[in-house]
Amino acid sequence: MDKIKNFDIVVNTCLADIESRSKKSDFDKNDFLLSVVNGFEDGKWREDLFRQFVMNNIAQTGLSADERENICTIDPYTQITRSIMNLRLVDCENGQGSEIAEIVLYGIMRYHYNALPVVPKIFYKQNSNDNAKGADSVHIVIDEDKMDFTLWLGEAKFFNDIIDERLYDPINSVFEALGTEKIKKENSIITNIKDLEYVINNPDIRKKVKEVLRHDVSIDEVKKRLHVPIMLLHECSITKGARELSPEYLEEIKHYHLNRAERFFMSHNNKQKKEGVYGFEKIMFHLILFPVPNKENIVNWFVKRANQIKQDA
Repeated sequence: MDKIKNFDIVVNTCLADIESRSKKSDFDKNDFLLSVVNGFEDGKWREDLFRQFVMNNIAQTGLSADERENICTIDPYTQITRSIMNLRLVDCENGQGSEIAEIVLYGIMRYHYNALPVVPKIFYKQNSNDNAKGADSVHIVIDEDKMDFTLWLGEAKFFNDIIDERLYDPINSVFEALGTEKIKKENSIITNIKDLEYVINNPDIRKKVKEVLRHDVSIDEVKKRLHVPIMLLHECSITKGARELSPEYLEEIKHYHLNRAERFFMSHNNKQKKEGVYGFEKIMFHLILFPVPNKENIVNWFVKRANQIKQDA
């Protein structure tokens, strides 16, 4: 079984390639599912591995590239502390857990898609001018062989469940983010902050990124390169009741996540029929599902840990 660090990949497929109970035409060759699970030890879900993944990847979105490269490379604790200082989660009751989902998305983008974090969203969201409203993650994936790149604008949610009604929120967020001015604003942020200089080493590719993402370039050129990862970290009764990474558990998660992905993309594509977003068929959509046994416990740990670090800083 393939892995993302210590996590197991249960499903990694295009929805158009699976045997669906629904009409095949409801799914597009650009609809993808990535299902990822954590392991178990001594009959318990491995909270330690999940916590390590969160803390080890918080700097990907909590610090600028300058800080990651020049200030915090020697001292990991300083890196975590500075990242924590930029969180909004510990200061606001609304949307608790959303930043955890963002961090997990940045980690998965880093290790699975080899993506470069050109806009660390948590870092820029804490600034007073709040340039980072819009996508929850912004990455670029380099193709060295073709000397080209793809742009990844992500959404991240942490839900108590992923019943049908819950799926409308991320779908609406995705369509809002696909507006021409929304994408151009993200492009403007990418090209105007310094992070691009640090994360893309190849000057020719860096130049191409800046040229393609210029405000006066047609958004049609960008959509040819656009991917939208949709991270749904979610509480899961199947995971809560499991004691080991058994074949039965993996099969149950596979079946459940495929069902949820079918429902998601059916609603997603039905909305496109109403919205008629131009160039929609050129955009790649990646639904990423990650089940946890208890959302409240994870949020409480994160808030408590973040508060401790803030107080000690």
